[in-house]
Amino acid sequence: MSLKSKLQRMRGHMSLDGDKAGAAVPASSLPPEEKAPGELPSSAGKPPIPFADRWQALQAVPYFGEEEHVMIREVRYPSGQRHGAYTFSQLHEAIAIWEASGREHPLSAAGRKADELLFFDTETTGLSGGAGNAVFLLGYSRLEGKEVVVRQHFLPVPHAEATLYQSFLAQAEKSSHLVTFNGKSFDWPQVRTRHTLVRDQVPALPAFGHLDLLHGARRLWKTELESCRLGIIEQEKLDIFREDDLPGYLAPVRYFDFLHSQDPDVIEGVLRHNETDVLSLMTLYIHMSRLLTDQPDVAASPEERFEMARWYDALGDQEAALAGYRFVADSGHAWSNRARLAIGHLYKKQKDWRQALHVWESCMASSGYVPEEVYIEAAKLCEHQLGDVEKALRYTRQAYEQWKKRGTLLRNRSRSEALAYQKRIDRLEAKLLGSAAEQVSLLSGFWDGPDE
Repeated sequence: MSLKSKLQRMRGHMSLDGDKAGAAVPASSLPPEEKAPGELPSSAGKPPIPFADRWQALQAVPYFGEEEHVMIREVRYPSGQRHGAYTFSQLHEAIAIWEASGREHPLSAAGRKADELLFFDTETTGLSGGAGNAVFLLGYSRLEGKEVVVRQHFLPVPHAEATLYQSFLAQAEKSSHLVTFNGKSFDWPQVRTRHTLVRDQVPALPAFGHLDLLHGARRLWKTELESCRLGIIEQEKLDIFREDDLPGYLAPVRYFDFLHSQDPDVIEGVLRHNETDVLSLMTLYIHMSRLLTDQPDVAASPEERFEMARWYDALGDQEAALAGYRFVADSGHAWSNRARLAIGHLYKKQKDWRQALHVWESCMASSGYVPEEVYIEAAKLCEHQLGDVEKALRYTRQAYEQWKKRGTLLRNRSRSEALAYQKRIDRLEAKLLGSAAEQVSLLSGFWDGPDE
């Protein structure tokens, strides 16, 4: 450490105003001195804050480390305020309905308190991963008492990363779970990577639980929405419509401009964008929780019902999956046969072969399009579980015909698939002929046998 740095540290320890390193100090509380317009001078060894009046207008205050500072912006909303389709206070209801449902699910917050959930998002200098991509904004919203608090920890200079993480961890460790949108794959790994570079100067990262809403959004809406970007989900599912919003891809550009000018007006659009993101995460979590627990006030579409059933099916909750599939199967929707196919698979898992076949045969009797997979599954069941080779052959031939029709329509018929169908048909025909010959032989032996 340089002599100048040591002197700066000593001045901080000898401060008479009681301010300590690591404390957030409102800019208005620092003593006025001769300074350039808009700039707070250093106090007790603390560096000056450029454009302090503009930071104050943004509700941001400095948080001082030993030799540098970061800015913490804090905005509070009443918990009864509506953000899109829900009020923030409905987060309590979302947790309660998970507990009442008794369902095991990756997005369940059962057993948690509302303030244990940290709705978290970052802004970085690039969209790729790795140590070269710096995190310059750590933002989150959290329900605290009767308010929702948005806090944003902003990095005004690249060399203040240790102070950034000190300020963030002092608040974040009060929660136990992160709620993010692609945070498992991007945001939190980036935080871990950058934290590693300063780990000797800051506390360890908490072992957060993690609820990533992007994975759930893709499961529910990947076939329905043109994209599962948060902005599209806001408009299509949450009744949130942003005005004059800065596109997220411009955030790195604005940050580099800020580093050159130090003017917070340059970065204000990024702060507002991030604020909306972390508030929308809370609304999205409430909505997805109500969907996944079948709340009567949420009108789920047949597509949503089907995808939720598939999710529960993958989780092994056959009761919830069956209820969802049956809803779609009985709806007359274009996906009704897909739902029946899935119901048959559930019965097959339960080794209820005849019930599975009954469901699949109801698909075949319907007037809608029947995918060849229905016939294939029915054929397999007839051959291997029920011993009905004749039915197995008939359903295999029907599957082949369906495949040919679809292939003609899409012009993508594969020779290897055709050969596989033909091989299966030939094998079943030979099996059926062999069975018939065996029966003839048995009958012949019966009639030609010795008289009693």
